[in-house]
Amino acid sequence: MSRPILEVIALDARDAAAAQAGGADRLELADDMAASGLTPSHETFAAVRAAVDLPVRVMLRAADGFSAGGPEALDALCERARRLRAEGAEEFVLGFLDDTGGPDLAAIDALLDAVPGCRWTFHRAIDRCADRDTLRKRLDDLPGLDTYLTAGSAGGVTEGLDVLRAEAARTAAGEPGYRPRLMAGGGLRPDHVPALRAAGVTAFHIGGAARAGGWDTPVSPGAVRAWRALLDA
Repeated sequence: MSRPILEVIALDARDAAAAQAGGADRLELADDMAASGLTPSHETFAAVRAAVDLPVRVMLRAADGFSAGGPEALDALCERARRLRAEGAEEFVLGFLDDTGGPDLAAIDALLDAVPGCRWTFHRAIDRCADRDTLRKRLDDLPGLDTYLTAGSAGGVTEGLDVLRAEAARTAAGEPGYRPRLMAGGGLRPDHVPALRAAGVTAFHIGGAARAGGWDTPVSPGAVRAWRALLDA
C-alpha cells in the first residue's frame, strides 16, 4: 500500500520549500487565508515552481465564500486561471455553489474550459452544500476531478468524522460520485488520524497545523515532519 498523501497549504516559496523539507507530498498554493484562501499571483506561482519539485495545486477563488460572483468576476477569474496555466500550473483547487446550495456548474465549467486537461480538487464548498451526495453525483462526469477536500462538516473534522468514515467506505466501493480521492482537511488534528486511517482515508490536508504560530508564521519543516511521521506510523 502506498503511503498516505500529505498536502500542505503554502503561501509563498519559503512555505513551499519548508513543506517539501518536512516531507509533504503536494502543495495547495493560495493567498489571503483571512478570506479562507484566494488565488495567488502568477509571480508567486512561478517562484514556488522554481523553489520545489512537488506537485502544486493552485487555488482558483477570487473572494471569501463559495459564490463565483457575477459574470465579470467569473471572467476575471478565468483570465487569471489561463495566465497561471500559461505559467505552467497543471493542477488546481476550486468549487462554487449556486443560490440553491448546489454546485454552480456554469462557473465550474467555465474555469475547466480555461484550464483544459488539468487535474483538480473540489474544495470545502462541499461542506456547505445543500446535499453532499447530490453534489458528488452532479460532478461525477467532470474531467480532471480527482479529489474532494472535505472535513465532513462545515464545523470541521471533529463534527464530520462520521461523514468522512461513511464517504471513505463509498469511495473504496467505487460508487458513482465517490471515485475521486477523499482528502480530509479542515480543523484536522493528530488525534483524528487513527480513526480516519482505519476508515481507509488516504489523503490529509493541513494549513495552520503546519505552522508554529498560526497564519502569521511560515510553514515549519518540523511540524510537517511530525505529521509525516504520524501518517506513516
